[in-house]
Amino acid sequence: MRTIVFTGKGGVGKTSIAAATGVKAASMGYKTLVISTDPAHSLGDSFDVELGPSPVKISENLYGQEVSVYGDLTLNWEVVRAHFAHLMEVQGIQGIYVEEMGVLPGMEELFSLSYIKRYNESGEYDLLIVDCAPTGETLRLLSLPETFGWILKMIRTLEKYVVKPVIRPLSKKIGKLHELVPEVEVYDQVENLFTSVDGIIGILSDGSRTTVRLVMNPEKMVVKESMRALTYLNLYNITVDQVVINRVFMDELDGQYMSEWKTIQQKYIEQIERSFAPIPITKVPLFRREVLGLDMLKTVGDVVYGDKNPIDIFYREEHTLITKIDEGHYIMKIRLPFVFDNRMEANVLQVGDSLTLRIGNYQKGVVLPVFLAGMRVADAGYENEFLKIDFRKKEPSAAVP
Repeated sequence: MRTIVFTGKGGVGKTSIAAATGVKAASMGYKTLVISTDPAHSLGDSFDVELGPSPVKISENLYGQEVSVYGDLTLNWEVVRAHFAHLMEVQGIQGIYVEEMGVLPGMEELFSLSYIKRYNESGEYDLLIVDCAPTGETLRLLSLPETFGWILKMIRTLEKYVVKPVIRPLSKKIGKLHELVPEVEVYDQVENLFTSVDGIIGILSDGSRTTVRLVMNPEKMVVKESMRALTYLNLYNITVDQVVINRVFMDELDGQYMSEWKTIQQKYIEQIERSFAPIPITKVPLFRREVLGLDMLKTVGDVVYGDKNPIDIFYREEHTLITKIDEGHYIMKIRLPFVFDNRMEANVLQVGDSLTLRIGNYQKGVVLPVFLAGMRVADAGYENEFLKIDFRKKEPSAAVP
């Protein structure tokens, strides 16, 4: 199954480009599902149809869905939410605050990830198009699996070594304590939810089936945010195979005011073409009408793709390269463009046979291949657009007399 993720700064028109891609692919015979993971859904508005938390047929081969965290909470989180509510009530807290306590930070992104995994495993559709929230939320979505993996490990350890053998038997003798100890079903539902996204990074970082398409406008702040997004996406080994510059002034413009805007746009278009090459770049004009409904979306899709197949992968890239210098000496290079442009700091921490890479506000764990296991990081620094990590064989410790 092919998955295409659309992201970009809020307001650049990524929902329209995602929807237009869906219309184009469906017209070519691909069974296509477009899902919105943005809490402020506008996908239904773009198609000019009513969408809900389950797939809705829009036209032949085309379906749409707007992920609803509260709908999923009822199905997949009710036991945990009820436990939270009970804990609050024991403490004398009631009302809306009790209900809200069941919605933990990151849950909307977590449910979105579980849908991506579910549809990839079901094979029900030929193409899954994900209309993501603005860039920051998208990057947080990508960092969640590692975060929740750590939380799940902690929960399993707590349940196995503390709750079952110590607290639960003790709680049976102390009435008040028994009211506070979670039942087994609470741990089971937490584990079921977190394990529902196991392997999602493997799906998203598989450049043979999943790519991201960056949508931007030719404006300074938008371009800068898109640069940061590409850096972080590379950190997670996720391939960007197309850049779409949306709402470009293409027609002849009358008047000094609009001509000046066209000049400003052209400056940033040239910057985008220089900075994001060799990723393919497509320009989409600012249309004279609103991009709403299937007819206008078809027009946009034809402009974006022309005679190309929208499910094709337009660009491939190896994000990580490992070179053997000599016996006991390897160089790992990770492509992280725009680090200097955005004044990001990088930290490399080695713990055993794994690395933790932290770039700006995001980090990623890297399990080292077998031939690097047991080696040490001797040096790390930037070389052109790459983070260069120097691995050396560990020297044997001196014998203590």
